Amino acid sequence: MRSALYEGVVMHRRLRPRRHRLAYRVFSLLVDLDELPALGRRLRLFSHNRFNLLSVHDADHGPGDGRDLRAWIGATLAEAGIDADIEAGGRVEMLCYPRILGYAFNPLTVYFCRRPDGRLAAILYQVTNTFGERHCYLLPAGPDAAGVVRHACAKRFYVSPFIGMEATYRFRVLAPPGLEQADHGDRDAGRISVVIDEADEAGTLLCASFTGRRRALGDRALLSALARHPLMAVKVIAGIHWEALRLWLKGVPLHPRPRPPSTLVSTVKSP
Repeated sequence: MRSALYEGVVMHRRLRPRRHRLAYRVFSLLVDLDELPALGRRLRLFSHNRFNLLSVHDADHGPGDGRDLRAWIGATLAEAGIDADIEAGGRVEMLCYPRILGYAFNPLTVYFCRRPDGRLAAILYQVTNTFGERHCYLLPAGPDAAGVVRHACAKRFYVSPFIGMEATYRFRVLAPPGLEQADHGDRDAGRISVVIDEADEAGTLLCASFTGRRRALGDRALLSALARHPLMAVKVIAGIHWEALRLWLKGVPLHPRPRPPSTLVSTVKSP
């Protein structure tokens, strides 16, 4: 089974105009979209598009209208001219927070799009803000010699009222390995890391990251993770507002919210 559970730490470190740092322990699910319906039948504590202790709902992701996520990703890649052969054996792995007792908020959902041979073709970053808006950045992905994906794009979507729109994202991602890497004892097979630096013309403003360790996905692992993080679904959204209050009290200025982009997906071509 390719799907897994990752437990780890979300960290944000702001450098300007006031220093600020937060770190929270969380768990995420990495679900192979081909396996998602079967996971809902196999696990007692997890469901797909139905209420359960933990669940994943298609309407929480992608275009938000409940359509099949794998088909949507395939169409999005084809429209962008990225050849991932999703309909010919390629696959998509989605890193997200599950709903817990029917509630979840995903500031960032990451889709790893793989060709039939397991190589990464692209990564799609789906960003959701607290105003109910959503936008995606689709970038071609090719790991370097160390297995790390590095790419960048201009900011197009308003996320935090404490950071303006004239900024650039720089991504460093240690993606979950293909099965062939895990089977051969790859030293990073149990790790995942998503690091996003946000910078303006004066340099780096913010560094945000999630690093986690892989665990086999099963009812016992889900119950164990939930016992260690019982209020995670509420903690994510409450933490965002609590940290916003702390920044406001530190005197960090606010930036007006522009209208979101007219298209759901911004595609970044290879340099």
